[in-house]
Amino acid sequence: MTSLSPQSSPASSPRPSSPSSPQSSLSRIRVGSAPDSWGVWFPDDPRQVPWRRFLDEVSASGYEWIELGPYGYLPTDPAVLRDETARRGLTVSAGTVFTGLHRGPDVWESTWAHVSDIAALTQAMGASHLVVIPAFWRDDKTGEVLEDSTLTPAQWRHLTTQTERLAHEVRERYGLRIVVHPHADTHIDSEENVVRFLDAADSSLVSLCLDTGHYAYCGGDSVKLIETYGERIGYLHLKQVDPAILARVRAEEMPFGPAVAKGVMCEPPSGVPALEPVLAAAQKLDVDLFAIVEQDMYPCEPDKPLPIAQRTRAFLRSCGA
Repeated sequence: MTSLSPQSSPASSPRPSSPSSPQSSLSRIRVGSAPDSWGVWFPDDPRQVPWRRFLDEVSASGYEWIELGPYGYLPTDPAVLRDETARRGLTVSAGTVFTGLHRGPDVWESTWAHVSDIAALTQAMGASHLVVIPAFWRDDKTGEVLEDSTLTPAQWRHLTTQTERLAHEVRERYGLRIVVHPHADTHIDSEENVVRFLDAADSSLVSLCLDTGHYAYCGGDSVKLIETYGERIGYLHLKQVDPAILARVRAEEMPFGPAVAKGVMCEPPSGVPALEPVLAAAQKLDVDLFAIVEQDMYPCEPDKPLPIAQRTRAFLRSCGA
């Protein structure tokens, strides 16, 4: 998922499966989807499907878990949203926030004003995760460079200490666990930067939302990361990249937004990384994990997401999820 605007222990057990069902092989994985898979990046955009259609179609695709998406896309009144999700058999797994914490204490008040509204809605919906995405160093539409793509040592210290502060406050005030999402065109992207961040941040406060697509986009190996830092993996986003388009993106130094418009994030199982070994590695952690499908498709035709979502859900069932 990407946007320049605002956004558990699972609340209930997954549906039981028969002994012969492959679903039992990934019994600790809770699969869901998100507005991102319907081309939703912003709270309000005429090129996006209406929120009721998203809820109808994600339910029709066989998913039971969803994320909130950009804050304001789905209703922000908890009573309304609880009614709309419950009657479609849907439960919220997490909210999402965008932060620029490497900029230090000066941005704390504006960050908290953004985070607190989303955290309150996330808590009210019974979820217990908040996905935290770092700020972009270049505009994901225009490609305008907004700041240096490499952080200074002081900025790294700000990033880790302010993220720890955010994790503490969110946990104390809302009972939520933050999971930091490595993302293309941010400062937490490549294996080097992800590992640097994990090694610096307090493991009792800060976990990772491993997005398999973004990590592959930035050259990382998701299975290796799970096997090496398994205790820090608190949440998964399932996504694949098209290697041929990615090669062009890298050659042209294309910003993330135009890369998505070119189709760099593709329908599984046609891209990389292969999701079966990722899910198998996650299952071996022997903890309950959400695995939320996020196929970036902004912008897209309104009739495109539903059949992709249905095929993707069927594919994941074939993997045992």
